[in-house]
Amino acid sequence: METNIEIVKPPITNVGVIGWIRENLFSSPLNTVLTIIIASILWFSVIPFLQWALIDSYWLPDSNCKETNGACWSIITSNYKVILFGFYPQNILWRPITAIIMLVSLLIISRNRNWWNAYLGYSWLAGLIIMGVLLKGGILGLEAVDIEKWGGIILTLLLSVFGLTAAYPLGILLALGRQSEMPVIKTFCVFYIELIRGVPLISLLFMSSVVFPLFLPEGMSINAILRAQVAIIMFTAAYIAEVVRGGLQGMNKGQFEAADSLGLNYTQTMRLIILPQALKIVIPPSVSILISAFKDTSLVVIIGLYDLLKTTQSTLSDPKWMGFSAEAYIFIALIYFICCFFMSNYSRKLEKELDTGL
Repeated sequence: METNIEIVKPPITNVGVIGWIRENLFSSPLNTVLTIIIASILWFSVIPFLQWALIDSYWLPDSNCKETNGACWSIITSNYKVILFGFYPQNILWRPITAIIMLVSLLIISRNRNWWNAYLGYSWLAGLIIMGVLLKGGILGLEAVDIEKWGGIILTLLLSVFGLTAAYPLGILLALGRQSEMPVIKTFCVFYIELIRGVPLISLLFMSSVVFPLFLPEGMSINAILRAQVAIIMFTAAYIAEVVRGGLQGMNKGQFEAADSLGLNYTQTMRLIILPQALKIVIPPSVSILISAFKDTSLVVIIGLYDLLKTTQSTLSDPKWMGFSAEAYIFIALIYFICCFFMSNYSRKLEKELDTGL
């Protein structure tokens, strides 16, 4: 006996886009009111911004932006070389561009943990040497460029990438030293961490720029960029140390007892058992500090270094471009956002790969 069962489909208002809107945006009187308010705010803010930024804007170099009410992106297209590279000789900009492409390529390749091997380490070593030769010059027929002319994105990446790379292992050593049973080492680490964390970064930058040179022998000088780099490393390492110490304190004592039962010494215990687990659980706060430190590199503008922010300000000092600071700052904010998003996205990827479900 055959039976014909008619398939009854759900109402169209309960499925698809309409169903999702009804369930998530208009599911109750309160949600309906909130949806209308937020939609109104977006309508009266986003639409005018898009009108200003895209529709009524000028993009061509040397455009007469005084005649429009839209954005003047001509300030970027006309001055991008100065904003991005500062006083680096413009006839050899291919060298810093090549160096930046190499650095970004190495960072992207390093995102894949399957490629973490000796060859990647050798690639980084060779890449850093090549980048240094390209930027500095003076050999292989390359024109020498004084480090004082390094500016813009070059200086920002130099201070951030190398500063954060050096600060992380230093912070780990400080965290281990603070938990040491040796009074001298523990006292030094506690004093260092609390002293550095008790002052703002700007004070360290001023000391490195103004006070430190006073203690050098007469006729001796240290490059201002190097002094700023050391200040950033010292500052970031102190905060990393406290984050790592929190991870070490969160380890179960059974881990240490298991290592002792296997006959492992202190170095082996920390390197093989404790630190891998402790560093894994402090990935989120560690990345937050590194992102904050990356953004704080813009403070070197206070001591006269021409990083990305300073080169932008120098462009805005031209009377022709006065009044168009919004476009310039939006541009560099986008650069900072892309870099910070890359770091944040990679941290989430690393957390997921290292998650053991425990």
